[in-house]
Amino acid sequence: MKAIFQTVAIALVLLASPTAFGQQSAKAAAPAEFDQQFAKMQEQMTKLQDELSKIQKTQDPQERQRLLQDHWTSMQGMMSMMHGMMGGPMMGDHMMGGPMMKWDSYQKLTPEQLKQRQYMMDRMVPMQQMMMDHMMQHQHWMMQGK
Repeated sequence: MKAIFQTVAIALVLLASPTAFGQQSAKAAAPAEFDQQFAKMQEQMTKLQDELSKIQKTQDPQERQRLLQDHWTSMQGMMSMMHGMMGGPMMGDHMMGGPMMKWDSYQKLTPEQLKQRQYMMDRMVPMQQMMMDHMMQHQHWMMQGK
């Protein structure tokens, strides 16, 4: 139970503050690189949805617990992928900002960097929302077994 709340807390940080991750590399990533990683995340999200459907359909409590564990593992993998994209070199220098990114840092971005940052954010925020939904549904099904 404690692990669920910790993961939900992490997800809230992801959702509420997409610029909350560490330092980025000096090289900005091409949108094509981002799109490749994002496609992998979409595949993982489909897997999560399939797992959740199985959880909802099963009547066997032991099978549900096994499926919930699989879903939990998949969610952790998805969180790692999201963290890598949000805080790793994929986003480029100052593209997503670090914890100390201030307004003047945004002012230093070129129009192209701002455009790329907005493109990435427009794709990532809905993915973060879907992860929050999965966590809430996971928690719901965990409570059903108690």
